[in-house]
Amino acid sequence: MPEGDTVYQAAGRLRRALDGEVLRYSQFRVPALATKDLSGRTIAAVRSRGKHLLIDIAATATQPAVSIHTHLKMEGEWHIHRVGTRWRKPAHKARIILRTSTYEAVGFELGIVELLTDPDATLAYLGPDLLGDDWDPVEATDRITAHPDTPIGEALLDQRLMTGVGNEYRSEICFLRGVHPATPVADVQVAPMVDLSRRLLWANKDRTVRVTTGNTSTNARLWVYGRDRKPCRRCRTPIVRTMLGPPDQVRSIYFCPTCQPISQTG
Repeated sequence: MPEGDTVYQAAGRLRRALDGEVLRYSQFRVPALATKDLSGRTIAAVRSRGKHLLIDIAATATQPAVSIHTHLKMEGEWHIHRVGTRWRKPAHKARIILRTSTYEAVGFELGIVELLTDPDATLAYLGPDLLGDDWDPVEATDRITAHPDTPIGEALLDQRLMTGVGNEYRSEICFLRGVHPATPVADVQVAPMVDLSRRLLWANKDRTVRVTTGNTSTNARLWVYGRDRKPCRRCRTPIVRTMLGPPDQVRSIYFCPTCQPISQTG
């Protein structure tokens, strides 16, 4: 599932292939950008901000700098291959094609595709980036604690408070801290949860598979996520899957009823 570490890795792959290169061809397969052409422009940088990915295009004598902003949402992927190599996904799922003299980067099933003239202003609403060079745990903690009545499982997913945690990580973070996801923020020790969030994403930022248990074996990498009705790895109580979130953002959450009692302060 695309979360902050997934986008961080995608940005790294794109950076290694595209940074400093001149685009020989570009195509946007979204209606709003169908006529845009960035060929001849130089890629100045590739960077991630939480779950958002930015490809910065340098200014020219006649054109201002612009950034390609994409978001993977649930299904999105970036594939990179040498020019002329067969695509690994159907062409009708492609949303962006960026081609240099050597490499071709194709964004498939991207949830957001847009061109921004001031990307930092557009994304200014985001909280501190867990994988950012400017990571600020104090600000992240302050933003979360400012919402005392919000369930911690919702707060962790709110990118305005802290950016990078997705549905998988929030289940794992709550389990590791022994906190029921529905516990109000006011009843949670927020700073240790913020610290754990940073450590988990940082530990996984360069891994090919996401691991929170310390065990890289297949089917042993996660504590609770995706393990509905399977025994807790600590106490053997069956893991519970339920739904959590405001009406327009309800998502599944996994927890152990024994290790994460609703009344316990984390």
